[in-house]
Amino acid sequence: MKSIQIAIDGPASAGKSTIAKILANDLSFVYVDTGAMYRCVTLAVLEAGIDPADEQAVTKLLPELKITFKPGASEQQVFLNDNDVTEAIRTDRVAKNVSQVAAYAQVREAMTQLQRQIAKDNGVVMDGRDIGTTVLPDAAVKIFLIASVQERAERRYRENQAKGIDTQTSLADLKKAIEERDYLDSHREISPLKKASDAVELDTTGLSIEQVVDKAKEIIAQKLN
Repeated sequence: MKSIQIAIDGPASAGKSTIAKILANDLSFVYVDTGAMYRCVTLAVLEAGIDPADEQAVTKLLPELKITFKPGASEQQVFLNDNDVTEAIRTDRVAKNVSQVAAYAQVREAMTQLQRQIAKDNGVVMDGRDIGTTVLPDAAVKIFLIASVQERAERRYRENQAKGIDTQTSLADLKKAIEERDYLDSHREISPLKKASDAVELDTTGLSIEQVVDKAKEIIAQKLN
């Protein structure tokens, strides 16, 4: 089990992180939140006053960034240059710019190398948009989570309200932002969002977290057996 890799891909707010965290905990695997890595880069870009559209300036910033994870009481903590940015990377401002930053070749190369290094000597559950196709193409288990745009927007809205962030952003605006991100993620030139040929699709629309976890565990058991 030490070297088993489980890749969970899918669009924004399909439930990837939530499900991946639970699976990693239940299996005693390392959880790798790749989306948080790209959000960290995006946050650093914005805080440095760099235009996310300026690819040269964005990539020039990469050597200055240190991204790490630490277990937290209720959720995994994310650190950027030793500063806790767990909540800061989830703001609407970051969400609106992360697709553009994540599309740059050098950004993806740097993050992919870091992700593969983590997975090299550990059993991992890694979620993102190109894990099964690009980062871990030989992963033993690949799951592609989907859900309707309406449900994904409602999930993000409830999450923001619960955490007290972006409380002024309406459900309609979130739905529009998710639709735009879906388009950008699936149409980018490098490592676009798409289901790996050997991935199992799991529609989470209308399902509880417990139901999705149970279905994911069934998939894992079938693949490993």
